[in-house]
Amino acid sequence: MSNEINRQEERRLEVKVTPNAGRSEITGWKDGALQLKIAAPPEKGKANAALIEFFAEKLDVKRNAIKITSGLTSGIKELVIDGTTVEQISRLIVKKKQ
Repeated sequence: MSNEINRQEERRLEVKVTPNAGRSEITGWKDGALQLKIAAPPEKGKANAALIEFFAEKLDVKRNAIKITSGLTSGIKELVIDGTTVEQISRLIVKKKQ
């Protein structure tokens, strides 16, 4: 059980989302959270769905591999992305941004 908890901790990513932006984009890191803008409005789960779609495309993973584990109605969210670690996510995001 503790191995599973440790693996889950490795895949957690805190994000600060600003919805209703002109376009969806990563704006950087601040206080350990990935800052990003999402074009979708924060209504009826549209921004959350757009966030998942954004990460699925950036990380080349299936949408169902990404789960919002906290912050569904908040600007600060915690994601778990199956099949990767936060370190791998960071490298992929930096690589794809360049």
